[in-house]
Amino acid sequence: MKYLGVFVLTAAALASACADPAANKPKATTTAPSSASPAVPASSTAAPSTTDVFASFKPKGTAIDVDAATSKIEFTGSKVTGKHDGGFKTFTGKIDLVGEKAEDSAVVFEIEMASVFTDADGLTKHLQNEDFFEVGKFPKASFVSTKIVADAAKGAGNYTVTGDMEIRGVKKSITFPAKITVAADAVTVNSEFAINRKDFGIAYAGKADDLIRDDVVLRLDLKAPRKK
Repeated sequence: MKYLGVFVLTAAALASACADPAANKPKATTTAPSSASPAVPASSTAAPSTTDVFASFKPKGTAIDVDAATSKIEFTGSKVTGKHDGGFKTFTGKIDLVGEKAEDSAVVFEIEMASVFTDADGLTKHLQNEDFFEVGKFPKASFVSTKIVADAAKGAGNYTVTGDMEIRGVKKSITFPAKITVAADAVTVNSEFAINRKDFGIAYAGKADDLIRDDVVLRLDLKAPRKK
């Protein structure tokens, strides 16, 4: 009985370590980008896109800066043997608030990819090289929303967000769920969903006996304080 208990505990620990963190998260749908501007394929030797998303940002309402100090853009990736958490230290964002309605508004943010961090120093360095983000060639990732729709079935404050995301020079339109709150003191955007890294040209498989899963969980916690 003693050994049976040890076996059960060991098996439970292994099952937990190998569980896919993206398995129970909503998966973003990915299609061709809505923007007409071409994106550079990850395998291309051409110069990467250098489009400044803020240069073409023309607010229809009130532009509010996202406070990077109190906001977070994080992720969780996993392998057969376990998972790693990480995120980005440096990013810039704006929310175009129109008529106090999330549906009429928009969100834009840009990430400095060299600012990536994880729970393992070796992994952080690996993510910066050509197997993953190749930050020397593709220094920025970006997102520009194109549509925000209220999700009445989930209740007030729940929305479906669609927008153009560019990572590693590959641009796609993605759609994902989010909670958006428009309050007197701030606008907040919170979301947790999974994307397929291969959709953005990140195809490194990992070791033969420790394969990396395709789905990565993204977590957005954006806060844009309103000036009084």
